[in-house]
Amino acid sequence: MATAGDWARLRAAIALLRRAGPWRTEGGPGRGGQVRAVLSSMSCVQADSILKKIIRKIGQECTARGQTVSETLVAFMVKAVALDPRNDFNVDQALIRKDVQNLIQLCVTRLLDTTNPSLSTIKMQVFFDMNYANRAELLSEQHRVLEGKLAPAVRDITDSRPHVQELQSMYGKIVSYVLLSSGLGPPTDIEAVREVTAGLQSIFPQREMITFISLSKKNKEQQLKNLAELVTGIRLYNKECGKGGSSIDDLPAILNESIPSATQTVDERLNACHRLAHQYTALLESTQEDQHRYARLSSFKLKEALFNVRQYEAFLCILLSDAITSAQEVEKMNVQFAATMERLKNTVQNKVSVDTKEVFPLFIALSNLWSGFQDEILLLSFLTNMTNSLQQFSEIQSRLFPEELLTSLLEGVTVKSDEERIRETMGTRVNVSDFKNREWLFPETTDNFDQLLIQYHGFCAHAIGVKGLTLPGNPAIGILKHKERCYVFSSKEAAYTFAQDPDKFIQLNIEKAKEHAELILLLELCHQFEYFAPFEQARNAGKRWIKSTTQCDSSTQTDTHILPPTIVPSYEWNEWELRRKAIKLANLRRKLTHAMQTDLSHMRRENSTQVYLPKDGSTQTKRDNSSNVPRPQVFLKGLRGGSSPTTRVVKVDLTRPIDEN
Repeated sequence: MATAGDWARLRAAIALLRRAGPWRTEGGPGRGGQVRAVLSSMSCVQADSILKKIIRKIGQECTARGQTVSETLVAFMVKAVALDPRNDFNVDQALIRKDVQNLIQLCVTRLLDTTNPSLSTIKMQVFFDMNYANRAELLSEQHRVLEGKLAPAVRDITDSRPHVQELQSMYGKIVSYVLLSSGLGPPTDIEAVREVTAGLQSIFPQREMITFISLSKKNKEQQLKNLAELVTGIRLYNKECGKGGSSIDDLPAILNESIPSATQTVDERLNACHRLAHQYTALLESTQEDQHRYARLSSFKLKEALFNVRQYEAFLCILLSDAITSAQEVEKMNVQFAATMERLKNTVQNKVSVDTKEVFPLFIALSNLWSGFQDEILLLSFLTNMTNSLQQFSEIQSRLFPEELLTSLLEGVTVKSDEERIRETMGTRVNVSDFKNREWLFPETTDNFDQLLIQYHGFCAHAIGVKGLTLPGNPAIGILKHKERCYVFSSKEAAYTFAQDPDKFIQLNIEKAKEHAELILLLELCHQFEYFAPFEQARNAGKRWIKSTTQCDSSTQTDTHILPPTIVPSYEWNEWELRRKAIKLANLRRKLTHAMQTDLSHMRRENSTQVYLPKDGSTQTKRDNSSNVPRPQVFLKGLRGGSSPTTRVVKVDLTRPIDEN
């Protein structure tokens, strides 16, 4: 039985569900780490514990009914249910057991409703955010994993101090490391091992193992990397010359064949999304004009289906952009690889010996380019898997709207594509003179017009909240800049209506997003619902499907004197000068002055002086220095006499020369 204190803490937790701290994710994208919801502004540990119990209870209910859901998805759904005004969760009132049970039941019902496209859209968003990574993130993670796999082999080589009889075994370990790090064949391929051994002996004979062992650990690691790159380049060159290349796949040919196929697959699915989005939009527009059609189509969840298609379309655009980037990179690397190989052939030219300073950089360049091909293979595999995985979240479209049903519904309805809608409005433009306090942006008057960050993912800012439609906006009509944010519109009339009261329609869009939680991420409204972002993107604003803020350097110049000068020649700031003029005017020399002093006023007249404080100054002098000169030493020979009485005294200078010190 829960106590009154427990329900009070639960009430605080539910309140924070709607208006407090953001969901945070533990574990990066693509790592499958355990994710939990953390209310950052809630300091009460008990409330956090109760909230986790609610999420756990919902997950158990779904599992008991045959539907396994992730903790992230449950946390998202709890937020969405608490946020939806139709559910009428008033957090300002005392919560009772019935309210908690109602929250759990609503979440379970929505999570088990597999016929609702809204759930598929939310699942799609959760999956994409937890699994997608851009090129830099994916390659960085792959390199980190590869280094982790090679770390035991590196430590085995760099940490050991083998004896002379163990040098051959250590050399074999270096061969294995070179083969593993290059990725050009498995260690079980005898022919590949022989090629690596031959290539390694040509640049690193076994007699140099003694020198290698004497190096520090850091230098050993660096030399191992250099050896791996050189041997990889040698094997690639031998393969080009037809003298080896066992187990080396032709990666450029594989990429040249696979990338167009993958791009075509994404493009075909993207075209299917476009077609469905145009058809759903046409049906929704027809229901707004015909109440009979509205009553007929109201049960089909057309809006939720449209949002699902638009979100799938946005994700496919990201994957298609990545595939195009990979194709461009592969094309560039193909040219560089062919040029480097040709230059290496011209340098060698069947010479008996070649200067290492000429060929070693070319071998390393070949190795690095081949690593680039391997990275592109990884990226292509990742994009293909993401494309295939996203397909499952759009399968609900074919179940809700079979081809025959959709064809019958579209009878008598004019379907327009996004391009056709934009072409129809190309001739219209907002008249700036019709607005006094609104800022409009146009291509000819705005720098970097194509790079402006448009709100609502480029959809019409008026149609979302009023019609519940995601119509493409046309920037040529004019971009409205309101409170440092830019909005586009599908027609001139929509632009005029929105501009009359932008805050009103912005609030309508927010209310529409509360009713359909999937719109928060689709329309990029995380800045309006900062406490709602449940994924890694709440902390990683650099994701490609969330545009970053456009920044540029700017400067302004302010006039020094805007108003005309108002100089008064008779003005004096020095009070002593004013006294002098007053004395002169009064002509006190012709007057008889009487004065009296008392003990209190004697020598106490008010007085002040103006002085200039001395400046801090310093000088730089030459540095004192000295030199040590040799000590003079003189030896006199013959002072004590000699064998002959005529012995003379000889003076010998033993002072050392100055240049010896």
